[in-house]
Amino acid sequence: MKRTSLLFIIFVFLFLSVKAQNVLGKWYSLDPDSGENESIIELYEKDNRVYGKIVTLLKKEDQGKTCVECTGKDKNQALEGLVIVRGLIKAGDEWGDGKILDPKNGKLYKCNISLVEKDKLKLRGYIGFSLIGRDEYWHRVLE
Repeated sequence: MKRTSLLFIIFVFLFLSVKAQNVLGKWYSLDPDSGENESIIELYEKDNRVYGKIVTLLKKEDQGKTCVECTGKDKNQALEGLVIVRGLIKAGDEWGDGKILDPKNGKLYKCNISLVEKDKLKLRGYIGFSLIGRDEYWHRVLE
């Protein structure tokens, strides 16, 4: 009986620690200039890859905007609902080998994401090599 209880406790602990390290869910993206919450991005998994879409624009002046600078199928699409994180593949403790769309300039960048804390995500967008790029930190939406 003690052995069964111990195995159950270990299983629960492992389940909770894996759940806590999950990048999926809703995240606040920050305006790099003001540091204020700009939007809520939902990261979700599809076909073993991670994608992310803008679910809510938090600034009143941004609501209803479209991606004017985007090209192709994203051109003039509403920002709310726009998929901006595309095709990240799990590699160890991070997700990489995908792209991120910057709706402000319409450009696609390579990107990777990783958890730096339970509720803090580091996103690295870059051109070419990861050394030439920018980091952003997103914070989990706690419901």
